[in-house]
Amino acid sequence: MPYKSIRKMTKQIPVLLLTGYLGSGKTTLLNRILNNRRGIRFAVIVNDIGEVNIDAELIQKGGVVGQDGADDLVALQNGCICCTLKMDLIKQITDITNTGRFDYIVIEASGICEPAPIAQTICTIPAMAGPDFKGILPRLDCIATVVDALRLQSEFDCGDSLHSDNIDDEDIENLIIQQIEFCNIILLNKISEVSTENAARIRAIIRAIQPKAKIIGCDYCDIDLDLLLDTGMFDFEDVATSATWVREIEGPNPEDSDHHHHHEHEHHLHEHEEGCDGGEHCHCHHHHHHGEGEAEEYGIQTFVYFRRRPFDLNRFDYFCDKQWPRNIIRSKGVIYFAENTDMSYLFEQAGVQKKLQEAGYWFATAPEEELQQMMANDPRLAADWDPEYGDRMIKLVIIGQHLNRHAIESALDNCLK
Repeated sequence: MPYKSIRKMTKQIPVLLLTGYLGSGKTTLLNRILNNRRGIRFAVIVNDIGEVNIDAELIQKGGVVGQDGADDLVALQNGCICCTLKMDLIKQITDITNTGRFDYIVIEASGICEPAPIAQTICTIPAMAGPDFKGILPRLDCIATVVDALRLQSEFDCGDSLHSDNIDDEDIENLIIQQIEFCNIILLNKISEVSTENAARIRAIIRAIQPKAKIIGCDYCDIDLDLLLDTGMFDFEDVATSATWVREIEGPNPEDSDHHHHHEHEHHLHEHEEGCDGGEHCHCHHHHHHGEGEAEEYGIQTFVYFRRRPFDLNRFDYFCDKQWPRNIIRSKGVIYFAENTDMSYLFEQAGVQKKLQEAGYWFATAPEEELQQMMANDPRLAADWDPEYGDRMIKLVIIGQHLNRHAIESALDNCLK
C-alpha cells in the first residue's frame, strides 16, 4: 500500500473508520470517543452533528462554529472536535492534519455507504504527498463495523426476515454484509439481548462470511478503546480479500460435472482494482492465503458451483426471481450467458437483492497472437485452459444455512444452455 513507500521520518496520524447501519450503536460509540478522559485529542468526522448527542458541559465556550447558518463543527474542552463530513474528504482530512492539534482522526461512514471507496480515498493521500513531503499524513489504522445482534438474529433467521418485500430493507441487507466483508473488527453490539445460543450462531454466520475480522461482543458499544486504537490492523490488500467469497473464487476450481476436469491452480478473478475500467480482456489477478471458516454445528455451509457451460439468460433470470432458495445468505462469483459468450459478469446476492455487472471480456476472445503471449507470460492461464471453452466458466460461491446442495446445483444446471 502507499504507506509503505512513505519515509519513516514522516509523521503520521492514525485514522479509525467506523461503519454500521442506523441503529447499530455507532453514535453511542462516537460519544464514548468524544467524551474520553484519556487526553487523546480526537477529530471526529460525522455525517450529521445533530445525531451525535454531545454533552453540553463538554462543549468549549465559543466551540460551535457554523457555516451558512449550519453548525458544522463543535470544539470540546478535552481538545476533541466533531465536524460534519464534507464532499471533499481528502481536503477535510488534510485540513485537520495540517493543524497539528490532533492525535487521532475518526471517520463515521454513512450507514448507506460502502467502506471500500472511503478506505481507498484515505489511502491515496500519502501517495499524492510525494517522497519529499514533511507534514503530517493520515494512516488508516483500522476499519470497525458496528452491527446490531438483534437485527442480525432476524436477518440471519434464514426465513422471511432476510427476504423482506421492503426495498429499503433489501439495501440494508446488502450493506450489512458488505460492511462485514470489508473490515478489521466487528463490534457485535446489544449482545446481551440475544440468547447465548443465538449469539454463537450469529458469530458462526459472520465467521462464514468474513473469516478474518476480529469479533467483539458488547452492549452500548462499551468497550476498551485500546481494542480499536493503534491496532496496526489495516492493510488494503488483506481487507479487500478477506471475505469468504474471494477465498473460494480464487481457490482451485472444483470438478466440472460436464467435463470432469480438475485444475490444481488458482483462478484469480474478482472485482476490478482501482484504476481498472473493466475494459477489453480485463481480469484483475492476485495471490492470497486463506484460513478455514466452517460452522457445521449451526448448519452453515459454503460451496462453489463450477461449470464451463454458459447460463441461458432467461432461465437464470427466472430462477433468481422466482426460485432462489431463501436460506442462501450470500452468493457471489463470475458467470456468463449463451446470449453473449464473450463477456464475463460479476453476480452477487445478499438477501433478496441481486446485482449483475460486466466484468470484462474473457481471454478466449483475444486474437490468437495476443493470447499466446498472455499464456507464455502467465502459465496459470494455460493450465486452466479448457479446449472447448477457453477460460470461460461459471464459478459461484454460495453461503447459507441448511443448504440442499444437490437441489441448488440441479436447479442451476437447469439454467445452463
